[in-house]
Amino acid sequence: MADSDGPTRRKFLTYGGSVAAGGLLAGCTGSSESDATATDAAATDTTTTAESTATSESTAESTAEGDSYTVSMAPMGDVTFESVPESIFTRLTHHAGMAFALGHGDAVNSMHAPDYYDALWNQFTPRLPGVELDWTGLYSSWEPSKERLYELDSDVHLADPASVSALGSWSQDDLDEIEENIGPWFGNSFSARHQTPPTEWADAYEYYGLWEIFAKVAQVLQEEAKYEALTAVREELLAAISADLPAEADRPTAVLLGPSDLESIYAYNLSTPGFLTAHTRPLKPVSAFGDDVESGSTVDFETLLEADPDVILTLGGMHPNTSMPDIRAGLRDDPVGAEISAVKNDRVYAQGGRYQGPILNLFQLEMTAKQLYPDRFGAWPQYSEGPYPEIPEDEQLFDRQRVADIINGNL
Repeated sequence: MADSDGPTRRKFLTYGGSVAAGGLLAGCTGSSESDATATDAAATDTTTTAESTATSESTAESTAEGDSYTVSMAPMGDVTFESVPESIFTRLTHHAGMAFALGHGDAVNSMHAPDYYDALWNQFTPRLPGVELDWTGLYSSWEPSKERLYELDSDVHLADPASVSALGSWSQDDLDEIEENIGPWFGNSFSARHQTPPTEWADAYEYYGLWEIFAKVAQVLQEEAKYEALTAVREELLAAISADLPAEADRPTAVLLGPSDLESIYAYNLSTPGFLTAHTRPLKPVSAFGDDVESGSTVDFETLLEADPDVILTLGGMHPNTSMPDIRAGLRDDPVGAEISAVKNDRVYAQGGRYQGPILNLFQLEMTAKQLYPDRFGAWPQYSEGPYPEIPEDEQLFDRQRVADIINGNL
């Protein structure tokens, strides 16, 4: 394995210099939510079918008494709301994306790296007629302060209290103070890769799929009808994919990479448990790394060549500050990178974000199906820049207008 300061690493980062911010945010900090404080837990994967069934059933789990209602989710347990939240604090974008999907995107007042994720999410919104989103200038809440939470005065904190606790700067008394004086915590983040939460939260913790968490958030915002409508769109999409997947022997090998400005290339497996693979796991990809590389670890060009993937998926590649042409050039112009099958065959593709909400999940299921299996689902355009490409209507795997109508309340 080449030294991290070797020429192949530097050349990749030079050509991909414009991806530095995007790669760091989408790849590196995406891992540090857990890697800095916990290790991956051995957990059983939840199948797509089981998740669909569970999400359908979970809408009945909230209870109401008078105008108040209670929603239950680990690790918080039962959380009572006196009215529908009108202002929403978030940290990670899967929670913010859920509020957006339910038509409450404007209620979000904070999130991690808001300008970065506003730009990324708005690569997809142009394909949803009449849907707009503006998260620019919000409070950047990766490690929030109590003082700022008092200023925001949010009706709900859509954030996992266990992950806030794992930051090390928050005590249980601090969490309790915010809940009692401002608004409740309601979120789940360690389901991202089924990581182990801090010890004091372990007994109360459960792992959920992306759409299971979405069902709970829909109860909090009293938008169960929108959740059910979007779930129907997703189930149709998954059924179309499942019906036309090629046999395992005919599937390409693939990797998901996240370049960063830390002179590292982060590598992620595509089938590990957790909602970070909610857009790849249903496609049943063949990992080029197998069990040789732990998801979230760093690799160099020699390791990539040894794995020799047929397809490279580039995390954050659709961000407007990321140059896919430069990334492809950096791979082609390197004597090691140029030998990788995905590079030789022009199968280096852009991806969106890993902490995806339901809407990005729909788009990313479609785009990844086309990137992996163009003969089955239609070719993915050779994306270089700009918003999500225009896909001919007869090659779209879900109805954009229907999704836009749901977000806007036209059920």
